[in-house]
Amino acid sequence: MRISKGALLVVIAVLVPFVVEFRTALSWFGIELSVLESLVLGGAVVLAIVLWAVWPPNGNAEAELSGPN
Repeated sequence: MRISKGALLVVIAVLVPFVVEFRTALSWFGIELSVLESLVLGGAVVLAIVLWAVWPPNGNAEAELSGPN
């Protein structure tokens, strides 16, 4: 993993109010998001962050699984 599990949990926890406030900020510009759309957006961002966190840093999953020789 690129970051610890605790740090990943903190990032996701901080992301929740960010998504809510992003919805509010968009409404200032006349862009209305429903609650469902906000959930989908938040879920997509969380999924992207989790995929980034578990993806091997060098992009070679087989090298990480086999370990050093």
